[in-house]
Amino acid sequence: MSETLAVLLNNSSLLILWGALAMQWLLPIPNTLHPLHFWQQLAIIIADRVNNPNDGRKQQLLSGFLAWSLMWATVLILLVALDQLVWIESAFQLILLWLALDWRNTAKFSKRFIRAYSREDKAYCRQLLATPLNRNTQNLSLLGLGKAGAETQLLAYGRLVAGVLFWYTLTGGIGALMYRLAVSLARVWSPSRERYRTFGLPAVRILAVLDIIPLRIFALLLCAGHNGKVALQGIIRQGENWLLPGPGWLLAAVGHKLSLSLGGPAIYDNRKMERPRLGGKIAPAALHLAQIEKIATNRLLIWIIIQSALIFIFQGVS
Repeated sequence: MSETLAVLLNNSSLLILWGALAMQWLLPIPNTLHPLHFWQQLAIIIADRVNNPNDGRKQQLLSGFLAWSLMWATVLILLVALDQLVWIESAFQLILLWLALDWRNTAKFSKRFIRAYSREDKAYCRQLLATPLNRNTQNLSLLGLGKAGAETQLLAYGRLVAGVLFWYTLTGGIGALMYRLAVSLARVWSPSRERYRTFGLPAVRILAVLDIIPLRIFALLLCAGHNGKVALQGIIRQGENWLLPGPGWLLAAVGHKLSLSLGGPAIYDNRKMERPRLGGKIAPAALHLAQIEKIATNRLLIWIIIQSALIFIFQGVS
């Protein structure tokens, strides 16, 4: 027993994982004070300088890719250089993973939204969704708010927790934070916004590649349990219909597992976008949003247990 405990204590990768999970719950960083918030503001400034709507499509795509490369590669080079200079590398990796994770803020949003939605407080629901959504929430109906809330829950847990943990396992704290930066750039330069319709495509396509494996694994975990076969069949039928492959699997899995109607048309910058309809026919209610919260939390705990076991088996003492 003592030998096993000693091995666990000497496995820095495991300690970083558990330490970062504990820190982001005990020492959460408010969104407005998070370094990523200021980095996103810088991204907007850079885009305003280099994104010319009058340029041709190829030029806008090139500008978007070069701007993405400039911001992302600059941070990567800086982090790799710092990694060579820090005295305690494990502490450095711990801080990076702590900055990349966003489980507590996601859970806080989810619980607040569920309470407001159960009271049919549309004004507060719209206020809560205003930040995570890349669209105007003021005209959303109660049904639209329910769908948007469910989709926001799933994508936040998938990307800001499962995706970050996946890339931490493969590439350490630096990789986890770089993935989170890719998520942020895809959001701030989302093609759903008129001014970034072409310029933002490279950021979204790169994120789609980074998302494919972790979001699909998370979707399969969500399928486990009650109505698992139905959820898997839903993924097979509709998982590839969505605009992006990773999120499509998540929405199809939960939509069929709980028979929820997800997706459908949405308004972005006063422009109606036809999105595929996924899942069943039931309009999301507060009960369903609470079920999504419970299922996502339970599956993330299973994810952490499996990931911890894999780190212990394959990385050993480091």
